[in-house]
Amino acid sequence: MIDLSHTENQIHYVSNFQDLVSIPFHGDINASCWNRKLIGDFSEIVKKVELNDNIAELNPEQLRELKLSEQGQLAREILLNDLKLLKAHGASPTLNIIKYYERDDILPFFPTDVYSYHVDRSPVPTETFLCTYYGESSEILPNSQATQKVLVPEIRNELKKLYDGADAGFESFLSENFFDLHYQEQPQAQPITLGLGSLWKLAIDHPESQVLPCVHRAPKEKNGQSRLLLIC
Repeated sequence: MIDLSHTENQIHYVSNFQDLVSIPFHGDINASCWNRKLIGDFSEIVKKVELNDNIAELNPEQLRELKLSEQGQLAREILLNDLKLLKAHGASPTLNIIKYYERDDILPFFPTDVYSYHVDRSPVPTETFLCTYYGESSEILPNSQATQKVLVPEIRNELKKLYDGADAGFESFLSENFFDLHYQEQPQAQPITLGLGSLWKLAIDHPESQVLPCVHRAPKEKNGQSRLLLIC
């Protein structure tokens, strides 16, 4: 059998779902990509769903009820199959149509919404899976080009002003409020756009992880264009 997988920077590219879920992260590798060129009209599905809020979850039953063209049906089958594969793997995927995420502007110097570069954390071993089918796609940032915000002197000083307690508890304060999960890009950083159609697996921060968590963020949506995103 020819091995079509390869590694580039921190990303390991694979050619099938089984390799995506089974090949572990190691060394500097903390992102895996099942690189795909999908067929079908995913925009038709987005346009068929009425959004009353800024985010709507689309479940398999709702998907099956949509009246779609031939190209829309092809897109639907891919979505249903991706959901089925991830559920069989033990994940809990959700398919979302997103106008925009809520912004966090409570602390102007330290936004903690998903538009900020961040890593995910879990108390148990797991990974983040995601795929953008339509709209702007997520970005990841090489760890070598990212600085943890709580280590930036100006930001750290501002956070200390918020903290009311003994010095020994400051690090716990940062963790409990998720400040330590956020990063800023360094000068000359080159973010990597995840693109459309490919299914990604990202390393997260958990007690048994052997690699650095993958730094990523949600994109700023184009006006009037929703995103179709699978994530778990």
